Amino acid sequence: MSRNLILGAVLSSLVLLAALVSFVWTPYDFAALNIPEKLQPPSTQHWFGTDHFGRDMFSMIMVGARTSIAVALVAVGIGMALGVPLGLTAAARKGSWLDEVIMRGNDLVFAFPSLVIAILITAVLGAGAINAIIAIGIFNIPVFARITRGAALSLWEREFILAARVSGKGAARISAEHILPNVANLLIVQGTIQFSLGILAEAGLSYVGLGAQPPTPSWGRMLADAQTMVSFAPHLALIPGLAIIVTVLGLNLLGDGLRDWLDPRIRVARA
Repeated sequence: MSRNLILGAVLSSLVLLAALVSFVWTPYDFAALNIPEKLQPPSTQHWFGTDHFGRDMFSMIMVGARTSIAVALVAVGIGMALGVPLGLTAAARKGSWLDEVIMRGNDLVFAFPSLVIAILITAVLGAGAINAIIAIGIFNIPVFARITRGAALSLWEREFILAARVSGKGAARISAEHILPNVANLLIVQGTIQFSLGILAEAGLSYVGLGAQPPTPSWGRMLADAQTMVSFAPHLALIPGLAIIVTVLGLNLLGDGLRDWLDPRIRVARA
């Protein structure tokens, strides 16, 4: 087991644990205002200090982790649920009009930066966590469709697929029973990468006010609130920024470690 996989699993688990614990316990009420204790630096009473409303930063970071993970996880789920079947269909119908429609639709989405598309969608639908999920999920669909199609095309000419076709199995059944299990490892690795990108996208949307809305804490919103107070209260920006860095780094290391662990060609090369 690689160091990347171990370190990524540890960092990701810490963030996930903080999010899960926040459902039942936080040191303070994350929404409670305490103006007399505003802008307190980190201390034994408030581990990460307090913000400009006197709210406990540690409690807000815990609940913010829950928000970011929920948005990114559901968005990746949407991308996989719709993108994988589209990719399998395009590969099974290679060269047909259906393949062309699916892939040209992917190209259309890829023609625009993902964050720009997300901002456009949330601006039209309105700000909020649900609309942020829809926006991020829509961009994930062509990502998984393209990767699934590329991986599936290399399998359709393999001997075991030809044997399945000779036995009378249709394209849909072959895709479900033979193609999908053989590309699952690649999809898992890509899922972790898209998960980390979803965290960044959610933070970006919240930063510009189009993500989760107050009083629900969000790391991006915390960064936006801190930008005018960095000179005299740097912890307001450093702490949510470090939370984003640790989460994205952990997920990227986890994805890299999973790729090495699940890919038999890499294992053989290292052996």
